[in-house]
Amino acid sequence: MNWTEKYRPKSLKEVLGNKKAKEALLQWAKKWEEGKPIKKAVILYGKAGVGKTSSAYALANDFGWEIIELNASDERNKDIIRRVALTGAIHASIGFDGTFLSKKKKLIILDEADNLYEKGGDYGGKRAIIETIKQTMQPIILIANDYYALTKGSGQELRNLCMQIEFKPVGKHEIVSLLRKICRAEGIEASEEALYAIAMRSNGDVRSAINDLQSLAYTKKINVNMVKFIGYRDREKEIFMGLHEILRAKDMRTAIRTAYRLDESPDSLILWIDENMPHEYINAHDLHNAYEFLSRADVFLGRTWRRQYYGLWSYALELMTGGVAVAKRRSYTGFTKYSFPNWLRIMAASKQSRAIKEEIAAKVGRVMHCSRRKAMEMLPYIKKMAEHAEIAAKFNFSQQELQFLIGEKAVEVMEEKKKVRKTARQQKTLF
Repeated sequence: MNWTEKYRPKSLKEVLGNKKAKEALLQWAKKWEEGKPIKKAVILYGKAGVGKTSSAYALANDFGWEIIELNASDERNKDIIRRVALTGAIHASIGFDGTFLSKKKKLIILDEADNLYEKGGDYGGKRAIIETIKQTMQPIILIANDYYALTKGSGQELRNLCMQIEFKPVGKHEIVSLLRKICRAEGIEASEEALYAIAMRSNGDVRSAINDLQSLAYTKKINVNMVKFIGYRDREKEIFMGLHEILRAKDMRTAIRTAYRLDESPDSLILWIDENMPHEYINAHDLHNAYEFLSRADVFLGRTWRRQYYGLWSYALELMTGGVAVAKRRSYTGFTKYSFPNWLRIMAASKQSRAIKEEIAAKVGRVMHCSRRKAMEMLPYIKKMAEHAEIAAKFNFSQQELQFLIGEKAVEVMEEKKKVRKTARQQKTLF
């Protein structure tokens, strides 16, 4: 059984993170119970795996509401929406046992609502939803990863009709707490390092973290080294294939759809495109035009960070993919070798370096009874001192920390350090 379903929250209180979002959703539901809804419908939006759908189901369970759902696997034309959603929104409910359930609310959930036009090119589905919301006597939840895609064009009316609630990525500590709980239930022994590594690579996506844990559960013991390589090659291969499709696309729609399928955040994807575009677009004119679109996308990303309004991400994504794709005058063929973004590699190395420095400073501070800041100032002197095994043993430096401080000498000093610590333990036993 899939663990994301097995451990899906039964109550809104069990949903991880997003305290404000859950409180807003709860107040909206209470108003419906009182017969005085703030808005007839609510839009839950945010990245995949942050708890939007789980919250909708948990809410229905808390209030004892029935559920009518349409999702991306359904035919999303206006007739289906009218027949299923509108009928459910207006008419009373009959339970499976034939009892009349007119007093029980029905929660109508339209999952992946931002994908309304993906199937069949239907352009009446969004209008049918608007009509349903206007006439409904039952609560409605629309769930979307991309708020802009849902509300652009004719969907702008949805902004006035619906209450909007944003769900943000879940914190790593909360994800780790859930993973611990699952490990206990499944009889798995996992190190704290491994759990934190899973949480970190999930980027706030709870579903992704649970799936990663389950993929490692073939063994009952999980360590951090197992996590480091999980899915990395497949993910990198997927991005390279996506880049190939985006840069060689002959129309905007193909490039944009490929980008959405990749599920890579725009601020990360722009680095991949920037790194590899010059290898693909060998014509100077094509490259110039493509960089024009890429620079405009970067402007929208900057506005996103300054204003904290992530609705602008869609504009950036469409410019950096669809715009770049149609910037070229000719089609390119043949093999092109893509590269990992150099900027990400440098930043990753820099981040690791800072983390090691912080850990060394913490150890020095504890031994020498000084602040971490003061210990950081002493690092040039510590580097010289660390060449002596007794000093390395005193500060209990790891091999990675010694490698950072003294380079190739670290292996030799590490061996000497072990001997020093062994001798110290023996002397303590004797006396």
